[in-house]
Amino acid sequence: MNSLLDLRRHPAAILVLLLAALAVMGGLYTALKPTDVQAEAPAAASADDVKEGDKLFQANCATCHGKNGEGITDAGPSLVGVGAAAVDFQVATGRMPLSGPGVQAKRKAPQFDQKQIDQMAAFVASLGNGPSTPEAEYTDLKGADPAHGGELYRVNCAMCHNFNGSGGALTRGKFAPTLEGVEPKHIYEAMETGPQNMPVFNDQNLSPQDKEDIAAYLDEMHSSPNQGGNDLGNLGPVADGVFIWTLGIGLFLGAAYWLTRKSS
Repeated sequence: MNSLLDLRRHPAAILVLLLAALAVMGGLYTALKPTDVQAEAPAAASADDVKEGDKLFQANCATCHGKNGEGITDAGPSLVGVGAAAVDFQVATGRMPLSGPGVQAKRKAPQFDQKQIDQMAAFVASLGNGPSTPEAEYTDLKGADPAHGGELYRVNCAMCHNFNGSGGALTRGKFAPTLEGVEPKHIYEAMETGPQNMPVFNDQNLSPQDKEDIAAYLDEMHSSPNQGGNDLGNLGPVADGVFIWTLGIGLFLGAAYWLTRKSS
């Protein structure tokens, strides 16, 4: 008994207990930490696809992003670890190649076909683990819940993209683009990769099913007929107010002119 008390009073006892506690905490963290889906290895691509993608990358992307995707200061960011999903989103929506550094990328017709895009995505994915392109089961909208997607959209997306996905202004001249006409696959990839000013919504924030539900909400919103007449771009009360104000002022001016002409 006395020997145990002596050990507890030893100057090194506190250090031993601290190291033991750290070892236990480290083991618990390793066993219980959530799986990082973003860091999963991308889907296997053939060596030929990677080789062809490398050629396309050197001819069209290396000027800004570097020969090995390491990035170039004031020209383009590193692409190491962005994954195939980022390439498919940026190139398939025509945002890349960009017209010049420092400008906000806009959606336009793509300059490459899907096979070439897949090859470039395979090359970039080979540079480092990152989000892969989504499985078809999460982009075909079959079995999706638009009502649930609407709830998630209003909480996570509406403050930038407008309640109807019509887009909106951001700070310093930036803007959140309209989501009308965007393919569900690209909506999913945008949430996975967080292009430009958009935050990343990985599977710990929004599950794959959540992302599909959001895409289903937008699809239903934009494909359903508007029961209230002209939607004025769905830009909200500002656009409605400007329209009513302009029309009202015009009517008042017309009435005043008509009354003064009549009295004279």
